[in-house]
Amino acid sequence: MDLQYKEGINNGRIGGVKRTDLALRLLALVLTLTAAVVLGVNKQTTTVAITLSPSLPPVKLPVTAKWHYMSAFVYFVIVNAVACAYTALSLVLTLATKGGKKNVSSMVVIFDLLMVVLLFSAIGATGAVGLIGYEGNSHVEWQKVCHVLDKFCHRVMTAMGLSFIGSVAYLLLIVFAVINAYKRL
Repeated sequence: MDLQYKEGINNGRIGGVKRTDLALRLLALVLTLTAAVVLGVNKQTTTVAITLSPSLPPVKLPVTAKWHYMSAFVYFVIVNAVACAYTALSLVLTLATKGGKKNVSSMVVIFDLLMVVLLFSAIGATGAVGLIGYEGNSHVEWQKVCHVLDKFCHRVMTAMGLSFIGSVAYLLLIVFAVINAYKRL
């Protein structure tokens, strides 16, 4: 009985579920939710002076950037919202089954892997569009815009960073699941 008591204290479990699993899932939930919200409310309006002719004074026009103007940003927000919703569901499933049901655990690991793939693809797509906004592309005459819409671009980078850390949390969940499966062999 003394051995069972010691194992119950030292095994790092809450209701049959490992603390690291819960902590990483909560971290992924918060980070993907925050990334979706940061980019989902991102909007900036600024005034740009355009010179039509050297003899005329520049015309000042308002320019607005919104997250839904670029399909990569829409994809990013949707993927992070899906990852957040999945994380909430996986937390409920993990706590309800107390980490004990093999079928549920296997499905959760498979969907964790799917979330990593989706998040990395969304980060890549958003990063590609963001790089064009930051650097421009002289080959196709696309001008850089981040020097004008700096707050918008900074929020995009912040959302990407949050989402990346969230995807690393999912990656760690997969690594720990593989290590635990290997230990059982």
